[in-house]
Amino acid sequence: MEISASVKAEELTFSEVPEVSVDFPGDAEQDAASGSDRTNLPDEVEPGVTYRDIHVDYRIASRLTGQDRPDNRED
Repeated sequence: MEISASVKAEELTFSEVPEVSVDFPGDAEQDAASGSDRTNLPDEVEPGVTYRDIHVDYRIASRLTGQDRPDNRED
């Protein structure tokens, strides 16, 4: 499964540094990854700084790899 999103803004100011995390819960064996491509926005933002003309493309992807995959189950 893959989820992607794009965000654009003329101006963006953070009042505090956000705490961000991505979690892939569950017991199934899986390959998972997430990441972003940013324009005019650093990986670590600073509070009170106004960032201009930003663009962020974000992607989350995960796939089952073990015995719990639907095509490996016995009916």
